[in-house]
Amino acid sequence: MSAPADRPPRRVVLVSGLSGAGKSSILHALEDIGYEAVDNPPLAMVADLVARGERPLAIGVDARTSGFRAEAVLRTMETLRRNPDLYIELVFATADETVLLRRYTETRRRHPLAPEARVSDGVAAETALLAPLRASADLLIDTSDLPPGHLRALIEARFGANSRPERGLVVSLMSFAYPAGLPREADLVFDARFLRNPHYDPALRPLTGLDPAVRAYIEADPDHATFLHQVTAMLALLLPRFVSEGKKYVTIAVGCTGGRHRSVHLIERIAAYLGEQGWRVARTHRELARAGAPEGRRPPPAGADSTTFSRRRRPERDHG
Repeated sequence: MSAPADRPPRRVVLVSGLSGAGKSSILHALEDIGYEAVDNPPLAMVADLVARGERPLAIGVDARTSGFRAEAVLRTMETLRRNPDLYIELVFATADETVLLRRYTETRRRHPLAPEARVSDGVAAETALLAPLRASADLLIDTSDLPPGHLRALIEARFGANSRPERGLVVSLMSFAYPAGLPREADLVFDARFLRNPHYDPALRPLTGLDPAVRAYIEADPDHATFLHQVTAMLALLLPRFVSEGKKYVTIAVGCTGGRHRSVHLIERIAAYLGEQGWRVARTHRELARAGAPEGRRPPPAGADSTTFSRRRRPERDHG
């Protein structure tokens, strides 16, 4: 029997990825927002787990899973997707090899695929083994330089109770500082460093792009309005095409030198525009979040679906 027309499909999220890249953190974040989380059940039990439950379900599946084969996981997902009452997604966590090796060194853990050999051998073997899942993932998360708080915010925004996948594309907006590195998850990146910089005004330096005085200073730049118009015009062209291609998520990043003023302001303006156009928007100010500022993770603007970022009940975790 199908679910009532006004009830959304039940979400089932399969979480896979490289050991040490953050699978457990993703599962914990999903559990915190109401998912029943099961880590590494035998692959033959996945269909039974889905059939028996009613809550949204998150299942960890990786090389440690009994009977694991990437092709078998993909076949299981294809079977589950035939049920119209289910919405099946695959999330894949990855990270640079150097980052994975550093995490293993810090924790002194052995790699599950190379318990008696070098960690790098295990990483290489696992990368090859999981390649079909990475290629088929609905959402690829690179945690190489992703703070734990931002990883949680990303999961909450994309899989929380107010996130309805059947409604279409989710647009994630992020401000960042170029010296701290490009956001690895970004699909589109815009550079705002050419705009006048509030950092050089002593009165504005301690403020952020969320403050009215900073906003007025940036908007006084003669090229601000043209730049903002051209960015929003490009998004008006691209976002419908992303939808037609079947994309579920897109991340748009705007960077400046410090990630506190110009990029923050522009993300707020872009978020307001997209919200007025009816797009589902979540936004994060990466450098503010890293500094612990509560403004680092903000709800969507009026007109967008409501996405809130709750505090975790568990202590901070790393990306293990």
